[in-house]
Formats: sequence, C-alpha cells, structure tokens
Amino acid sequence: MRSFAFALVYFFYGLAFFSMGLIVMIEGGRGLDQRLRKALRPLAVFGIIHGGHEWLEMFGNLGVLPGWEKATVAWEAFRLAILTFSFLSLTAFGSSMLSPTDEVRRISLLVPLLQSAVWGFGLLMIGGDYNNAGNLWDLADVWTRYTVGIPAALFACAGLIYQQRVFRREGMEKFGRDSLWAAVAFAWYGVVGQIFTRVSSLRLSMIVNQDLFFQIFGFPIQLLRAIAAIFASIFVMRFLRSFEAETQQQIDELRAAQLREAQRRDALRGELLRRVVAAQEAERQRIARELHDETGQALTAIGMGLRGAASTLRQDVDKAAHNLRQLEAMAIQSLDELRRLISDLRPSHLDDLGLGAALRWYGNEIQERSGLNVRVVAPGGPCSLPQTVNMALFRISQEALTNIVKHAKATQAFVNMTQDKDDIILEIMDDGIGFDLKSLNSAQKATWGLLGMQERAALLGGSFSIDSTLGKGTKLRISIPCYPEVQEEAVDED
Repeated sequence: MRSFAFALVYFFYGLAFFSMGLIVMIEGGRGLDQRLRKALRPLAVFGIIHGGHEWLEMFGNLGVLPGWEKATVAWEAFRLAILTFSFLSLTAFGSSMLSPTDEVRRISLLVPLLQSAVWGFGLLMIGGDYNNAGNLWDLADVWTRYTVGIPAALFACAGLIYQQRVFRREGMEKFGRDSLWAAVAFAWYGVVGQIFTRVSSLRLSMIVNQDLFFQIFGFPIQLLRAIAAIFASIFVMRFLRSFEAETQQQIDELRAAQLREAQRRDALRGELLRRVVAAQEAERQRIARELHDETGQALTAIGMGLRGAASTLRQDVDKAAHNLRQLEAMAIQSLDELRRLISDLRPSHLDDLGLGAALRWYGNEIQERSGLNVRVVAPGGPCSLPQTVNMALFRISQEALTNIVKHAKATQAFVNMTQDKDDIILEIMDDGIGFDLKSLNSAQKATWGLLGMQERAALLGGSFSIDSTLGKGTKLRISIPCYPEVQEEAVDED
C-alpha cells in the first residue's frame, strides 16, 4: 500500500512537470518577446525530461523496470544522467531569463557548462573518497541535487522574478503575479525540496535528509516536491497566457491604427474632394475668362470688322480686301487659341493616337513654354489600355511635370512608361533640388498634388511611390495593373 501511495505521488509529480514542458514547447513560440521565447526552450526540455525521471523513479519503486536486477548499474546511470541534464536545462532557463540581450544570453550558456564541470569533477572526487562507504548511487544522487538541483531552482526563481518586473513595466501585472508565484514555487522546490535528500555518506545528508523531514512533518519529501511542481507548472502555464494577451493587444493596436489611418484618409479624401471641386470651379472661371477675354473679344472684333468691311466694300475695294485679310488672321488666331484651350481640357492625341503620343505632345508643350528639357519614352505594349487608365496616367504625368516646372528648379525631366501583360509602370524623374520626404507629413506643407496622383493610382488598384533627396532630384513611380476583362471591353468599344 505504501509503495502504491509513493507511486501515485511520483505519477502526479512527473505529470505536472511533463505537462508544463509539453505546453511550454507548444505555446512558447507565440510570444512577441524574443528573449522570453528563447528562454522558454530549455524550460520545456527540463519539464519533459524531469517528468520522465520521476516516472522512472515510480517504475523503479514498483519494481517493474525491465531487467532491473540484471542491469541495475545501467538503469541507475541512466536515471542519474537524465536527472542531471534536466537540472542543467533548468539552469539554462534561469540564466537565459536574466539575460537582457542576445549577446549576454549566449554568454549565460556558460553557466550550465561550468555547473556540469563542477558536478562531474566533484563526482569523481567523492566517488574515490567514499568508495567503500555506503551506496555510491545514493551519494551521486545527493551530490547532484546539492550542486545542480538547488542552484538550478534558484536560477529559475531569479529569472521568473526578473520576468515579473518585465510584465509590470509592460502593464501586465496579472501575468507578473503568476510569474512571481511560479518563482516562489521553484524556490520551495529547489531549496526545501532538494536539501532533504536520501541518506548518504555526505555529512550534511546524514543529518538533513528525507527521514528527518518525515519525522518532523509526517509526510514524505516527495509529496512536497510534487506539490511544488504542481504549483510551479500551474503558474508557468498561467503566465504563458500573456502571449495570447500580447497577440490580442497587438490586434487591437493594429485595428486602432487602421481606424486612425482610415479616418485620416477619409479626411484627406474629403479635403481632396473639396479642392477638386474648387479646382473645377477655378478651371471653369479660367475658361470663361479666356473665352471672354480672347475668343469673345476676337469674335466681337471680327463681327464689327465684317460690318465695316461691308460698308467699305462699296467705297474702297482694296481697303475692304485689306480689312478682310486682317479679319482672317484674327479668326485663325482665335481658332488656335480655342484649340489650345480644348487641348488643355482633353488632348485629342489621347483619343486619336494613344497615351504615348499624348505624353510626347505634352512634353513638347512643356518644353516650349518653360524651357525644361523633357524626354518621353513610351513604347507600346501588349495591353490595349482602357480610357480610364489612359486619362489617369496622362493627368498624373501632367501634374508631375507641372510640379517640376513650378517647384523643382530642374533643367531636365524624364518620363518613362513601360508595359507588360500585367502592369503599366510610369516613372517620372527630374534633376531638380528635391525635397525632404518627412515634410510630406507636415501639416504646414500642402501636398495635394501628390495626394491627387496617389488617389488616381489607388482608384485603379495601383500603387504610388516617391523617392526624393535634397539636391539630387525626385523620382515618382506609378504602377497600375492591366485587367484583361477591362482591356477587352475597351478594345470592343474601339
């Protein structure tokens, strides 16, 4: 009955640590803190191996290990090896938890190596000294718990206390308390649970041992170890839930950022719409003014001249002919002005000859008006572009070249359009003074022209990027996808 009770204690003892190790192994990689993720790996190794060690003790007490009587030395050596390795893994966990950087963490791995060296050297020394004194396996077990088990538990305790402070700094006090209670459980497990060992030839174990613990408290030390293991496992698994809280917090922050970005874009889009409407009204006023000041006055002058020519024709044919030639020149000039006005509104080249020809025509117009040397490279491609894409790319180029003339102080501009079966890529570069990209986010800087280009590209499912360096010019890149179904409709309409 006593053996069965001990077996039951060992079973739950091993189950607690094994379950902890398994859960840490599964969940340990989800955390956002890289230091904590790496530190939890040796803890998972400790939990699984130490749990296996306790089950091995259970089977040994029950006498059901295969070949125990014939291979006692092999089984004891194996048990001692996994006990030592599990404690060394716990040391690696604690020292890694105490390492603030990767460089320190790599150095901290020397701690379990030094610990294993001390353990091995001491085991050889005391093995020779106590060769004829008692059971050597009990002696090795006690030495392992003194030199490896107790320091390992204290390292784990210190690492968990450090993690509790990290949780507090991050505003996660609940998980900090779980980490602190796990540290307390490991401290009890290491200091109390490992100091009361088997009776061996080591002097301390002759006095402070598991028999003394049973005489004082009335229950075996293995039960205390099992209770400490259960509490340590519970609280470790509880603070692992911080990974889920971190993930949820990150999701909430991402949603909040998306909401702020959507609100910002809506505000910018509303402001852009207001400016577009204002620009349309200003354009209408400009057209009305030009029609009134130039075309209207010219037509009025032509009408008055024709009436004068009608009366002069009966009196002086030569003078009437001269007046008619002047009226003809005035009519031609008015027609040119009207054509220029129409071309500014929508160039006929765009409808008649395509986007490439329209870009080359507009580049020549800019060059004649401002003296800016504009080079346009726009070969054809496999896609027959719909009018919406043609117009968007032309307006983007128009706005970009206008900005270069107004602000860049450039001598040369280069417009390059390439096209394949998937995308149309438009690049516009200049050798001007450039600007600081950070100023685009400044409230004092008006960047509605750039925003308008970006919106035009986005409405067609494309992307817009800008690269500028002070003193080295600016480069715009617009990529718009070709949609075959849209292209086919455009071709059919043509």
